[in-house]
Amino acid sequence: MVTDPIADFIVRIKNASDAGKDSVSIPYSALKESIAHALVKGGYISSVETKGKKIDKTLEIVISYIGKEPRLHGIDRISKPSRRLYQKSKDIRMFKSGFGNTILSTPQGILIDADAKKAKVGGEVLFKIW
Repeated sequence: MVTDPIADFIVRIKNASDAGKDSVSIPYSALKESIAHALVKGGYISSVETKGKKIDKTLEIVISYIGKEPRLHGIDRISKPSRRLYQKSKDIRMFKSGFGNTILSTPQGILIDADAKKAKVGGEVLFKIW
């Protein structure tokens, strides 16, 4: 049993991109799907598709590459089940000189840092990706 499904989700995507896989299949949850859509908006993955029904539902995620190099280089889980970290909208800063993004869980849904700052909403900092 997985105790941190978000960490499992992002590590599966990172491992698949490091291995040079075109896509990865991940067990479905609505939270994982909304995170995947935020990653599509950030350009780290190409597309997300839901497959299956009820119990056997999965997310089919296509990983984005630039040439033969994966777009995703690293992930750092910030807020964990043992320690939640929150950030106000005015405290959201650029990460990796604008080459990375912070993914936040806000009252308006899962957003990347630029969208959260534009909407002036803060929330739980899920992870940083570059």
